[in-house]
Amino acid sequence: MGVKTYKEAGVDIEAADKFIQKIVPLIKTTYQPGVLTEIGGFGGLFSLQEYSFTDPVLVASTDGVGTKLLLAELLGKYDTIGLDLVAMCVDDVVVCGAKPLFFLDYIATGKLDPAKLEDFIRGVVKGCQIAECALIGGETAELPGLYEREKFDVAGFCVGIVERSKIIDGHLCSPGDVVIGLASSGLHSNGYSLVRRLFSPDELRSSLGEELLTPTRIYTPLVLKLLNRVPIKAMAHITGGGLIDNLPRVVPRGVTIEIREQSWLVPEIFSSVQKRGNIEKKEMFRTFNMGIGLALIVSPEVAESAIQILRGEGEKAWEIGRLIEGDGSVLII
Repeated sequence: MGVKTYKEAGVDIEAADKFIQKIVPLIKTTYQPGVLTEIGGFGGLFSLQEYSFTDPVLVASTDGVGTKLLLAELLGKYDTIGLDLVAMCVDDVVVCGAKPLFFLDYIATGKLDPAKLEDFIRGVVKGCQIAECALIGGETAELPGLYEREKFDVAGFCVGIVERSKIIDGHLCSPGDVVIGLASSGLHSNGYSLVRRLFSPDELRSSLGEELLTPTRIYTPLVLKLLNRVPIKAMAHITGGGLIDNLPRVVPRGVTIEIREQSWLVPEIFSSVQKRGNIEKKEMFRTFNMGIGLALIVSPEVAESAIQILRGEGEKAWEIGRLIEGDGSVLII
């Protein structure tokens, strides 16, 4: 009782305004041709006039970073999760064959901490720069009572564009096609609820925690470059559900994906997690990416060429499996 102002109720509008003004110059470094508005308007405007398309289709995606946020909080390091947030969205867009155009973020917190959130935004900006998409808006919400004072959550939103005739949706896939795996940088942004149950806070405050905070890879520039040189039939971003759940999303019915377990180098971090929890192999493959962050499906005639192009770009890429006739499942052999 006796509370007379919004600030006394826990919401500091002036602090939020100062935070936004401080990060505006940082955000502007992401601007691309097509951005029409300044930060602070009711909506971000983006013109497609700069892009020459006959029959343009917009592709949208939204995601978060899950409980990886709690690990960032434990280590007091927030810039890498900004990169994670962008990666989780832009990589979902590019697997449709689309170029990401713009990105928006949403931050909800119990109490605004400008230093913490600025670190996070710096990660978002870096991610947008890598993906060559513009950060054109967002929302920072101070929600005392809904979130504990030190807690916050984030969400990201990305829109891309692709020519309708160039949409990649997997309908051309057939038995005999080759699956190419691109290396992940670690766990990316999935499986952290399990990992945090397996390792103590003290263990996670060590170099192990630093490794687990390695940000999700942004494959967008690499994929867009490859698309200009090699026909790709399907792509899958390997996130929650791993290879087992994500690959079936991009192939037609009547096709099974056969994955050869020993065909790529699985990073040691996955073995450490498996041993600590005595986790069954199938559970590992449907919880974690197991070292493959993105999968491409191509015809056997272009598979070797695609791998050589990728390796020429400094990418770790392997032929990890093939499509066979079947029931739409994934077989790990």
